[in-house]
Amino acid sequence: MNVAVRDMARMRPRDKTTGARRERLRWPLIWTLIVAAVLFWGMHAHLGRYITPQRGIGYGLGIAGGSMMVLLLLYSARKRFAWLRWMGSIPAWFEFHMVLGVLGPVLVLFHANFRLGATNSNVALFSMLLVAGSGIVGRYIYTRLHARLDGTEDSLEQLKAAGERLREQSASMEFLPGFLDAISGIEKRLIEAPRGRLARTLHLFTGAVRMARARHLVRRELRIALRRALLRESPAVARHASRVTAAARSYAYRRLDAGRRVTEYKAYARMFSWWHVLHIPLFFMLLIAGVAHVIAVNLY
Repeated sequence: MNVAVRDMARMRPRDKTTGARRERLRWPLIWTLIVAAVLFWGMHAHLGRYITPQRGIGYGLGIAGGSMMVLLLLYSARKRFAWLRWMGSIPAWFEFHMVLGVLGPVLVLFHANFRLGATNSNVALFSMLLVAGSGIVGRYIYTRLHARLDGTEDSLEQLKAAGERLREQSASMEFLPGFLDAISGIEKRLIEAPRGRLARTLHLFTGAVRMARARHLVRRELRIALRRALLRESPAVARHASRVTAAARSYAYRRLDAGRRVTEYKAYARMFSWWHVLHIPLFFMLLIAGVAHVIAVNLY
């Protein structure tokens, strides 16, 4: 047992999954807050006194925003045609695609002064908002399917293999009385999918709440397990208590996260296929509405 404790103490007490996720979410969160602040300012700044859609800066914003929406097609082309590899990597284009999908609608909203206009412009505007909203939904589903926001895909088999590797590491936890059984119980209660379509749907959309609850229970069970180990007067556990706690918590968090992703993978894969069927027609509807709007503006 002392050898196992020393091995645990030497482990770097860093939750790689949690660290990667925080890194992954930091910049998108900052980006979202900046965009939200800019939109809030634009809606209340009375820019109609300075910007008009028909000429000057307002007209240029419309051209720039519309061009960005057209450039979104380049990501799809880069994915499908190998001879376009000279344009850069798919992960880089994926990030560029997301940036354009936000900046384009923002510029168009400033072009329109956040107001409705003629029928053709309203159709183009609402088509763009539908596509942008669809893109946000698709981005959320995509991040639930894949480990990173860089186009790197995880298969269900890879996720299952990662989960099995974590379970194989459980031998080093056996010196913590009842801790492994507690993790298994938490997995059954909060991670494994229930029976019934409605129950599975609710289970899917309460993942964040369930994970927060599961982590709280892990911390509680870990404290109990450590107290039991210390009551056995284990000097090794007492000596390395803080590192053992960090390593055990990291193991439990990664195991719960892997189990959640395996459980949710099929459901999100199905949702992503449905989203893709809807998103593509919406985008082409936007292109048609945008072309009609440009023609109407310049002819009439």
